[in-house]
Amino acid sequence: MNTSVSLVKFAAQLQAQATRSFSLSHGRNMRFVQFKGKNGGPQHLGAQLSAGGDIFDISAVDSTIPNSLVKFLKAGPSAIEKAKRIVANGHSCVDPKDVTFLAPVTRPDKVVCVGLNYSGHCEEQNIPQPKEPMFFSKFSSTIVGPFDNVVIPPITNSVDWEVELAVVIGKEGKAITRDKAQDYIFGYTVAQDISARDWQKKRNNGQFLLGKSMDTFCPLGPAVITKGCLDVDNLKITSAVNGVQKQCGNTSELVFKIDFLISYLSQIVTLYPGDVILTGTPAGVGMHRNPQEFLKPGDVLESEIEGIGKMRNIIT
Repeated sequence: MNTSVSLVKFAAQLQAQATRSFSLSHGRNMRFVQFKGKNGGPQHLGAQLSAGGDIFDISAVDSTIPNSLVKFLKAGPSAIEKAKRIVANGHSCVDPKDVTFLAPVTRPDKVVCVGLNYSGHCEEQNIPQPKEPMFFSKFSSTIVGPFDNVVIPPITNSVDWEVELAVVIGKEGKAITRDKAQDYIFGYTVAQDISARDWQKKRNNGQFLLGKSMDTFCPLGPAVITKGCLDVDNLKITSAVNGVQKQCGNTSELVFKIDFLISYLSQIVTLYPGDVILTGTPAGVGMHRNPQEFLKPGDVLESEIEGIGKMRNIIT
């Protein structure tokens, strides 16, 4: 037996084992981002191991990995394993200072929202908690990045904020049982359900859709955090306007928990990879303040969820 060959094989086995261990342990904590260079260029899909850390440009390293998170998720477990290996090997690191962050999810099949799903939000309206979930939707074209401008159209003067924890679905599912719901979650991100209250409440015959779906009305980001590393039933969630805190809640206030929402919704519609579910907003929205407060051009809206990240959107 050739001793030198055996040692080489043994060393290769150790390296492979170390890579697998690194990738699996860190994969649970990956932060998936979509970005472009500061000077433009094509969209990239990247991953970070920590907020503010270097970005592993996974779609640049392997041309079989899509540059879109939705397409990446549709590619299935093989794409995820490739991404883990790229991160484990430390390939193609990019300084986050050199990129423009896009929304981490773009062009999903669905953006689904849940109303009245925080106990504090019900209390501020002096209404009882709902007995079943209240679902509505936003067009996916409303999605913008975590640092993009939110544009107030001239047809409304009652634009409000709603910071929300958003769930990103990882694989297709229909009629999902509650005990299996976690299997269909890829991760979580921060969302703003920007709302034109006049159109939501008084116009369009009381239907929410148009008041919720004006262009730029769904900032998302800065990253999708893979499940497993967050206690999503106990996260601080806040929003601030011009540095003044407006909302301060905790996901423990959710009336209907995330596994229940996924199971309930999937009895009605098929969930697809990349679908985004906004899970509700805590107390402190402008409409229910006395006097009422609404966003205006020049305002700076900050939205933050513990362990996920912070968005900063200028209102124009």
